[in-house]
Amino acid sequence: MRKIGSRLRRNVWLTVSAVCVFSVSWLRMPVQTVCASEEPVILRVCNWEEYIDLGEWDDEEVITLDDGTVIFGEKPLYEEFEDWYRETYGREVRVEYSCFGTNEDLYNQLNLGDTYDLVCPSEYMIMKLMAEDRLQPYSDAFYMEGDANNYYINNVSPYIRETLESNEINGESWSKYAAGYMWGITGVLYNPALVTEDEASTWKIFRNPKFHRQVTLKDNVRDSYFAALGILKADELTDDNFVRAADYRERLADMMNDVSPETIAQAQELLNGLMDNLYSLETDSGKADMITGKIVANYQWSGDAVYAMDQADTDGFELKFAVPRESTNLWFDGWVMLKSGIDGNAQRQHAAEAFVNFLSRTDNAVRNMYYIGYTSSIAGNDSDDTIYEYLNWCYGAGEEDGDIMEYPIGYFFSGDNSDKDYILEASSSQIGRQLYSQYPPQEVMDRTAIMRYFDADANKAINQMWINVRCFDIHDVPMGIRVALLALLLLIIWLFYRKSLSKKD
Repeated sequence: MRKIGSRLRRNVWLTVSAVCVFSVSWLRMPVQTVCASEEPVILRVCNWEEYIDLGEWDDEEVITLDDGTVIFGEKPLYEEFEDWYRETYGREVRVEYSCFGTNEDLYNQLNLGDTYDLVCPSEYMIMKLMAEDRLQPYSDAFYMEGDANNYYINNVSPYIRETLESNEINGESWSKYAAGYMWGITGVLYNPALVTEDEASTWKIFRNPKFHRQVTLKDNVRDSYFAALGILKADELTDDNFVRAADYRERLADMMNDVSPETIAQAQELLNGLMDNLYSLETDSGKADMITGKIVANYQWSGDAVYAMDQADTDGFELKFAVPRESTNLWFDGWVMLKSGIDGNAQRQHAAEAFVNFLSRTDNAVRNMYYIGYTSSIAGNDSDDTIYEYLNWCYGAGEEDGDIMEYPIGYFFSGDNSDKDYILEASSSQIGRQLYSQYPPQEVMDRTAIMRYFDADANKAINQMWINVRCFDIHDVPMGIRVALLALLLLIIWLFYRKSLSKKD
């Protein structure tokens, strides 16, 4: 059964400030003797807060897999990388490590002149940076599977690899510029004592009057817009003819990225109507609100849903995770290099690629999953089953589990969901729970859609829509009321003016 506890402690760190600075050394170069006079390469990395293992695990947190592999985070990964790189490549590299809070924060930092070599934004920001020609492509050497130190290309999940290779911006594959780090889906975290699975398995739950003031959406235009599209287009999205169409995935992607003026207007009207039914819009408080019982259902990212379910388990009650039958959003965070940072420096690019590879070593991927709570894009390979063994350590059925199910996840590990080597024996109690959230079944993945980067015009329209929803649209106020409000405002100003004059007299 799954071992839990460390993530619950470590998530407290999420309240730490957005900026953190560490030092790391590494560069991928031919092995050579370190020269005292040789200046270290400076590598500037910017990542999400608390998105890398910082080590200092408690002694009882040792992960011992069935194959004898022992994983323990003694020191921060960046310090261990420094040691590894010096031993492997013989040169000193110092990493200046900083953090950002949102994709928009990162983008603003870049526009304000902050310089980084390697950053880890989400898929739509990667698309945006690609479209703006701000990314440095990975080298051919990075993708050489014959290099034993190229852990990324040798270990990345076939599913993630195919996703990155098959999606393009301006005719160029995402995989040319991005290496997957963490990934997941979105869905509905709910209290099964108060909400049925059927009620939770639709985006319509957020306007269900049964749960008036007991549900929350994300205070985020992209996530809330996706949910709105799921409600607006629910009938078509669940129609048998649509689902069984040969081009279903393409049509699904187009539908969940509809940014026509008509659809944006409909989404605004729908979201305006939802506001009265919501407990709140939130960014991070939804987990706590679910755990404390303030709400019964919450729009949630899969990794945060796992955290909330873990916490609820320790508190003695159950939460579950449902994926709307209409569709769900497939997201990922990936490492990209910035042209402005790399600036043609081959040594710096070498270092950036080595950093990605080091984090893609299976034991390091496990450490990051254990620490962060999200699902790594790394799967391992035929000769390294560390990730799968870790999954079995987390969720594999034990002797105390009476009702055991077979849970196929070959789509992620080998690219073949019928692969008998990747059918996990797990407790049936994991249906709709942590395992389901971290590695959703194939039928769920079949209805995922990536929310694309929108061009400037569409982005402006959607952002304005969200402003109208979050505040109010003055154009929706009848003209008579607008005139009356203006008159009242002028009256107040005049009265204050008269009062000030009388005081002077």
